[in-house]
Amino acid sequence: MADVDSAAASRHAAEVEAPRTGLTMGRRSFLAGAAAAGAAISLASRAAHAAGESGYWAKDLPNDKLVDMYRTIVRIRWHERTMADKMAADPNYRGYNHFYAGQEAVAAGVCAALVNSGGVLQADLVYSTHRPTGHAIAKGIDMKKMAAENEFKATGINGGYAGEMHLSDPSIGFIGADGMIGPGPVIATGSALAIKARGSKQVVVNFGGDGTYATPHFHSALNNSAMLKLPFIYVLENNLYHQYAHYSYSCPMKDIAEFAVPYGIPGVVVDGQDVFQVYNAAKTAVDRARAGQGPTLIEAKTYRYYNHWGAPGVKAGELGAFGYDPLAITSFRPEREVRAWMQRDPVNISRDTLISWGVLDRARADQIEAAAKQEAIEAFQWAAAQPNCKPEDGLKNVFVAGTVTPRQFG
Repeated sequence: MADVDSAAASRHAAEVEAPRTGLTMGRRSFLAGAAAAGAAISLASRAAHAAGESGYWAKDLPNDKLVDMYRTIVRIRWHERTMADKMAADPNYRGYNHFYAGQEAVAAGVCAALVNSGGVLQADLVYSTHRPTGHAIAKGIDMKKMAAENEFKATGINGGYAGEMHLSDPSIGFIGADGMIGPGPVIATGSALAIKARGSKQVVVNFGGDGTYATPHFHSALNNSAMLKLPFIYVLENNLYHQYAHYSYSCPMKDIAEFAVPYGIPGVVVDGQDVFQVYNAAKTAVDRARAGQGPTLIEAKTYRYYNHWGAPGVKAGELGAFGYDPLAITSFRPEREVRAWMQRDPVNISRDTLISWGVLDRARADQIEAAAKQEAIEAFQWAAAQPNCKPEDGLKNVFVAGTVTPRQFG
């Protein structure tokens, strides 16, 4: 991690509320022992941007950058809400989604710390999951073309071939979603190795869920990126549930970031509902990666407002999914839990923080959100009017004609 003044670190640590720091003091003692063995998590860095402190890097940003982060959050929110309403109420709608509502601050905060233009040779690269729409919007994807893609339209961002789980737009460095749980970080570290070999200053971010830590791909990616000091950042969005099972049923640790310890890389726990805290952690990790110091594991504690996928429990015009989910056999999480997390909503936290900082007033914040809602409505209206893919086009890009000249490397 970037060097942090020890006095400043101590001051930040004193300001943090104990229940919201990433690790308890007992775990801090454990990590101190691990540090002696050469597998340390930087506690000074953790203290500098721990939960409860929204400043550090973010407070120094210009107003327009801070407003853009809020705008990104509400654009994601209204894309998700508009799509959920269509899935719940429009029998002609063909799209589907693993909704990102509730987690918007993670994508917005991370991508605000990245270079998001210039194509694959200049932009920082993002690899996503089966829950990609928030990441794609935060990275800069065209919302209309994404809406068309999610409905398998011929004018979609990927010609209707990708759908939601394989969205991709290399022009902005959004390499794409991965419908399989796990392989993403291995592919992402391959890109990070290419970047290191090429000598560019790009970084690679892989978003993963709390279920991915149990895959061999997770550990392989951390091991190889640590060994080779790759410019790689693993952002693990811990929304508490592997589909319908609480992560505690399969994870022995409260904080998955502790898995950074044996690989000797920084592991950071951050409040994923606060975009400014996410940005702080991402900025530090990005700076570290660009400086050739290797990877970081960031665990963002967050929550999804809808079910694992689709519209079970959704009522048009209402945020979130509640009640019985027939696909989960039973209601898999308490409704009070959902509503409790919604009291710490990323939209409200970002808006209220900017108002308290004097960056926005309530009227301007409402205008930005209204514009985001209208943008989403118009995106889905445009997508609905686009032509469907033709069945005979299904064989396009499947076969190659002609010969390929053999090449030998070495």
